[in-house]
Amino acid sequence: MDVKLSEIITVSSLVKKYDNKFLALNGLNLNINQGEIIALLGPNGAGKTTLISTICGLTSITSGKIEVNGFDVIKDYRKTREIIGLVPQELALEPFEKVINSIRFSRRLFGKKDDNKYLNQLLIKLQLFDKKDNIIKSLSGGMKRRVMIAKALSHNPSILFLDEPTAGVDVELRKDMWNIIRELKKEGVTIILTTHYIEEAEMMADRIGIINHGELLLVEEKNKLIKRMSVKTLKVKLKKSITKIPKPLEKYKLKLIDDGNSFNYYYNTGNMKTGITSLLSDMNDIGINLFDIQTEETSLEEIFVKIIKD
Repeated sequence: MDVKLSEIITVSSLVKKYDNKFLALNGLNLNINQGEIIALLGPNGAGKTTLISTICGLTSITSGKIEVNGFDVIKDYRKTREIIGLVPQELALEPFEKVINSIRFSRRLFGKKDDNKYLNQLLIKLQLFDKKDNIIKSLSGGMKRRVMIAKALSHNPSILFLDEPTAGVDVELRKDMWNIIRELKKEGVTIILTTHYIEEAEMMADRIGIINHGELLLVEEKNKLIKRMSVKTLKVKLKKSITKIPKPLEKYKLKLIDDGNSFNYYYNTGNMKTGITSLLSDMNDIGINLFDIQTEETSLEEIFVKIIKD
């Protein structure tokens, strides 16, 4: 039995048109569930950052409606901003301020009283505790990115937006960031992530949303999306090369490769019957012997590219 999830963000018929007539969002609808990680994918200029900015109250809405935890982002903007944390793409930090003072200042902006215990725990979690008295200018790019996350979490938000959080950071730090995101999810924080690293979305997200030209092309559970659209390739290496696909095997739509030494057979992972057993049986009947078999599966990146192209 499917468990009905509680929606924490509801975006309805959202339109954003700029003064130069550029239509950044075109009637977009999106529901985000409490406690999930949703990854928003799309090419540059697709509308991802504009969508985040409108939900966070940083960009005005041309038409439509956004509710956060039941509150309207325009009428109840104070209440909605209290429960949202945002880590933007650009590093916007006070270079000569100490780390702890910068984070404490962010907390006070939301009218929250100082809570040294909470902030220290936050710094420990983000591996910043030993840097808390350093001035921000002295930190590496990766550490500055962690400070941005600490500032976004300083007021105990239940929703966190991460706009390209691992852009420009090395592989090791990217993995650290993934661990941080997983820990936040365990604590019940709802996370909305935009990224150009498709493998990041594949590893982290519960659901995938794909945006292009200001429209949401789809939003679906990651595993269901991959199962529905993934195609597996069976590469059959032959003991003896052939010049063309024999007539009894034409129905399998095989692709001859490697100068006739191999062929590819494509099948959908969502189908109950793959046709592989039948293919191998027919090969045996006409005397074509295989030397080796390999399988490959479509990645989320290939699915993403196909959806955008289509």
